[in-house]
Amino acid sequence: MIDSLTIPALHTAYRDGRLTPTALVEALLERAAQYPDHAIWITPPDAAHLRARAKALEAAGMDGLPLFGVPFAIKDNIDLAGVPTTCACPEYAYMPEQSATVVARLEAAGAIAMGKTNLDQFATGLNGTRSPYGACRNAFDPDFISGGSSSGSAVAVALGLASFSLGTDTAGSGRVPAAFNNLIGLKPTCGLLSTTGVVPACRSLDVVSIFALSAPDAQRVLAVAAAEDAADPYSRAAEPHGFDFGRAASFRFGVPMDKDLEFFGDAESERLFRESVARLESLGGKAVPIDFAPFIDTAKLLYGGPWVAERYEAIRAFIDARPEALFPVTRDITLGGAKPLAADAFAAQYKLRALQRICAPVWNVVDCVVTPTAGTLYTRAQMLADPIRLNTNLGLYTNFMNLLDYAAIAVPGGFRQDGLPLGVTLFAPAHQDVPLLHLAGRWQDSRAAPCGTAEPAPAPAPSDTDAPAPVPSGQVRVAVVGAHLSGLPLNHQLTRRGGRCVATTQTAPLYRFYALPDGKRPGLIRVADGGAAIACEVWELPAAEFGSFVAGIPEPLGIGTLQLADGTPVCGFICEPIGVEGARDITAFGGWRAYLAAR
Repeated sequence: MIDSLTIPALHTAYRDGRLTPTALVEALLERAAQYPDHAIWITPPDAAHLRARAKALEAAGMDGLPLFGVPFAIKDNIDLAGVPTTCACPEYAYMPEQSATVVARLEAAGAIAMGKTNLDQFATGLNGTRSPYGACRNAFDPDFISGGSSSGSAVAVALGLASFSLGTDTAGSGRVPAAFNNLIGLKPTCGLLSTTGVVPACRSLDVVSIFALSAPDAQRVLAVAAAEDAADPYSRAAEPHGFDFGRAASFRFGVPMDKDLEFFGDAESERLFRESVARLESLGGKAVPIDFAPFIDTAKLLYGGPWVAERYEAIRAFIDARPEALFPVTRDITLGGAKPLAADAFAAQYKLRALQRICAPVWNVVDCVVTPTAGTLYTRAQMLADPIRLNTNLGLYTNFMNLLDYAAIAVPGGFRQDGLPLGVTLFAPAHQDVPLLHLAGRWQDSRAAPCGTAEPAPAPAPSDTDAPAPVPSGQVRVAVVGAHLSGLPLNHQLTRRGGRCVATTQTAPLYRFYALPDGKRPGLIRVADGGAAIACEVWELPAAEFGSFVAGIPEPLGIGTLQLADGTPVCGFICEPIGVEGARDITAFGGWRAYLAAR
């Protein structure tokens, strides 16, 4: 029996001998057979291939394979060597000799590719109904849409057929299906994951996305998959993310003003969004109302402007020669891309640049923004009856993201009264993937609710914090105990360098604390016996600013390594022993603020 498909659970079971990759494969093959009508797969799991892959992994062992024995599904516009890539168009199909770069990296890390999943044809749509292989069904209620275009990839994870999956996200295809199937949906920074071996939709905007059962799992996958690829002109290296608002005790998040929120008459969706805002506040967030109109104006450019010409260019030779091979709605949208003039493209670029300038100042006042992932959820019948308008509704909160070069993560927001899930999306500027993942992880811990349809609820206390970061933060943490504390005279030396307070805590009980003779500063000395815990703040500032900060510290003070109450070592203020000669021992006060108040 598979208790959980999360990566730590699988690896624990493998190490304990309770599970083997072969046993897992057999269980997943049996489970996949239970959903013949969900239109999940285009190339379904192949038993012989999976058994051979499992045996090879067992022979290799777990060492050095961070995704050993972890099953994943692949959207069928991403190449898997020896398996047809169809883009949900049988006449377009070809047989790749090599896997996409991102797939190759995952397999090299020990992951098991289960099969190729269904999608809205040529990744054109957010609903999951535009495929000759069938309209993919929602994991919770088959009468409702799965979301798209990465439809099968989301449903496969939600129904427990894979631990994670790959999708693509140009307009929301990695987030909308996550929201409709109770999953984590990570849309990384543009270019962070290679698109070599991915059939383009809008090549300048396409992103490979990750569906997962937890934010730490998505981070584990990202850490393996992310790498700059010289073969991909749009690839770029990950950059340090700076201040990690996702782990900060306090952070600021933007919320669209009521005038810009649209739930399309779905009162349950509005309720869940309001509750999500309150949840972020409970995690230490301060809600900041923002004008969302320029973001919505940007979203309208994606299909209302000449970017649809990129969709046409991506399959130009094929659609010109075989227009009848495409779904009518897909054909009409794509052929619309043949109409804009070059002048239209430049005009739209000018408008986008202006909107980018208008949107940018929001990041001066917030760390991230929260929106609904989609305003509502439709039945398959509703979508098929009104495919263009309803699909446009689904993109209201997603279409602007890649045009503005943002990173985003969809998180489960709860369930409507009818039992269907909806989610919210957290987004931030490029290269803020790790803080978003950390905040999403805290979000999941606070809900203690399962992902997908069958995954057990996580433990009530956070227990999965060891996921590797795909890139260093570029930040240094420093503990302060005296005049650099918030609101005190030297605190500006931190804030003017971009420093942010990330924790208010205490040291381990290993120190004596002194008021230095000048009366302006304290000194902290580590002792072998008789130490006490001293109140402190932990600040984070850019590594590039740390040197100048340290250079300005006068003797007898300096920066060394302090031990915090939880045992964590951190850079912090220490004092040379000679500096406390003639100083007053104020250890009993427990901290500098308490001493100042008493004085």
